[in-house]
Amino acid sequence: MERNGQTFHNRVAIVTGAGQGIGLEICRSLVEQGASVILNDVEKALAEEAAASIQHEGGRCIPYAGDASSVGFIREMVAEAVKQFGKLDIAIANAGITLYGEFLDYKKEDLMKVLDLNVGGSFFLAQAAALQMKEQNSGGRILFMSSVTGHQAHKNLAAYGMSKAALEMLAKTLVVELSPFGITVNAIAPGATATERTLADKDYEQTWSRITPIGKPATTRDIAHAALFLVSPGAGHITGQSLVIDGGWTSVSPSPY
Repeated sequence: MERNGQTFHNRVAIVTGAGQGIGLEICRSLVEQGASVILNDVEKALAEEAAASIQHEGGRCIPYAGDASSVGFIREMVAEAVKQFGKLDIAIANAGITLYGEFLDYKKEDLMKVLDLNVGGSFFLAQAAALQMKEQNSGGRILFMSSVTGHQAHKNLAAYGMSKAALEMLAKTLVVELSPFGITVNAIAPGATATERTLADKDYEQTWSRITPIGKPATTRDIAHAALFLVSPGAGHITGQSLVIDGGWTSVSPSPY
């Protein structure tokens, strides 16, 4: 694997929901810069294929399939990172679910699924990671994956947008409890991003290119660059913050509909 510097040399990271898209690109970028990574996805085959693609390029990346909303699994995953690599420095809660639906007939079970993974999974990954980082006494980085829908209303995404806004408040709140241990907690809020899932909609790229001031949706690499900055040594004095990466869309906020 070609090395573009070694910013994350001797760093160990967990990234959830990383079988494809933004999560996979974050894993690849971390490994390119020297990190060892536990790559999680709920789908075993997807996790193994994604990790193998990084390993093939010479990187240290181990698949660890399972449900990132399960507290027991999260704790096992943190323990696995320590078992495999000796420590944990970075935790990125990327796993999330989007369940569209009109507010007036949105089902309770759908709301609970969204909150359980998007909020609960992120909360308890941060908790398990912070406990390990505290024990190591060497600081650490925690990053949540928010969304522009946590900043601007978006049709049929009341539950999802609420869950993403909650993560930004969680990042701010944890500053009080985790700063004494040298642990920073931040969030990034991607806007429209070209991934395998979004590009399944044949009109996606054209629609978002038209309504995004910069003239195109983000690439997964664009989002990964921002994520890596906030978990890097260079961001040591940044905590409790949320960074929007949307090509200017939230400044004008035209609806894709």
